[in-house]
Amino acid sequence: MAQFFAIHPDNPQERLIKQAAEIVRNGGVVVYPTDSCYALGCRLGDKAAMERILQIRKIDLKHHLTLMCADLSELGTYAKVDNSQFRQLKAATPGSYTFILEATKEVPNRTLHPKRKTIGLRVPDNKTALALLAELGEPLLSCTLILPEDNGEPLTDPYEIRDRLEHSVDLVIDGGWCGTEPTTVVDMTDGTELIREGKGDKSLFGF
Repeated sequence: MAQFFAIHPDNPQERLIKQAAEIVRNGGVVVYPTDSCYALGCRLGDKAAMERILQIRKIDLKHHLTLMCADLSELGTYAKVDNSQFRQLKAATPGSYTFILEATKEVPNRTLHPKRKTIGLRVPDNKTALALLAELGEPLLSCTLILPEDNGEPLTDPYEIRDRLEHSVDLVIDGGWCGTEPTTVVDMTDGTELIREGKGDKSLFGF
């Protein structure tokens, strides 16, 4: 049975954030709020937890998983970024963007796109997510919470999430309304290409 934490979206309770981080460290899969939909997350290095997320979503690694990072310094550890790209990323983070970048050796091969060796990275503009990431001290391997039977519509109600996933995840964090609009996805591996228009302002990248 999944635990259920109601965390204040503006003033996340430190005690609950610490408990949530401990669940992740112990191999848990968590549902948590971001600035763009709810997300599934687990520890980057936890193969079993990653496979549980893939099973819940009914996807494989051709669907990019995302490293949810606390700030740009983490992002630079896990992706190869030149000075020009870094300036663009700095202007857009934190925010509702997912960046496809070439991964560094810090990212386990099993989490990467099988052919391209790329990973999605993002820094969310959400206090609960950022508090959890800061407490963990490492990124969360994540993807948007969309169940295969829901025709691409993300789940938005934490109580419905608990009802539907109480035997599949270890923790559901109720962080309030997160919206239904996904992130804007920008591929930066070879120039700058708009992959998906979403909540983030695409004009920041000249689109």
